Amino acid sequence: MGENDVIGSYTALGDSFTEGVGDPGPDGRFVGWADRLAVLLADRLPEEHRLRYANLAVRGRLLDQIVEEQVPRAKELAPDLVTFCAGGNDIIRPGSDPDDVAERFERAVADLTSAIGTVLVTTGFDTRGVPVLRHLRGRIATYNGHVRAIADRYGCPVLDLWSLRTVQDRRAWDEDRLHLSPEGHTRVALRAGQVLGLEIPADPDQPWPPLPPRGTLEERRDDIHWAREYLVPWIGRRLRGESSGDRVTAKRPDLLPL
Repeated sequence: MGENDVIGSYTALGDSFTEGVGDPGPDGRFVGWADRLAVLLADRLPEEHRLRYANLAVRGRLLDQIVEEQVPRAKELAPDLVTFCAGGNDIIRPGSDPDDVAERFERAVADLTSAIGTVLVTTGFDTRGVPVLRHLRGRIATYNGHVRAIADRYGCPVLDLWSLRTVQDRRAWDEDRLHLSPEGHTRVALRAGQVLGLEIPADPDQPWPPLPPRGTLEERRDDIHWAREYLVPWIGRRLRGESSGDRVTAKRPDLLPL
């Protein structure tokens, strides 16, 4: 994006990350990095103009579901900007092939860029500090390499979450350790603003204040609580073939003024 490019409309596509899970708002709905990015975009517009914003993301959605349900709607809305984050839920499934997921991701990017002016794509996070996903780090890195190559081929800006080191801090993550906290979502929104060439109000790479040291017993107690409250139900849903988004619809399905 150039300095003079004005974004008057924005549509976010994706899963729980883009829906904003982990960042609850006052009305009970999730906020998240995409909503926060929309505010940064709106602040850039002249007073007489209001940003029109839609968020079609739904938690638990796989890439093919996003392509089927959200991509056609985004093309109908025809905003100036689309953010497209997809494939993460596919990559963490047992036996998934990042090369295959990337091929399907590329077809979707080709479709979107044929109709939308700017399509921003995102890489996956570095999961070295995430207990359930640590062993998938190599698979995620492979997928990220594909995403960057696809972005180069189609001229897409890249929100590189792997390189956002400040989200390695546990305060950037919700209690479930799978979704970002409000502060984590804020840092991602600020990085997305940087990628788009916006003036941002704070540095996403700003170091966190020091934490008091934690004892081994305290860490062990937290791990047991986390496993009981979050890990066991998450594994149970996977075994039953259920998704956290089975009865969830998009929180903002139309381009509405902010």
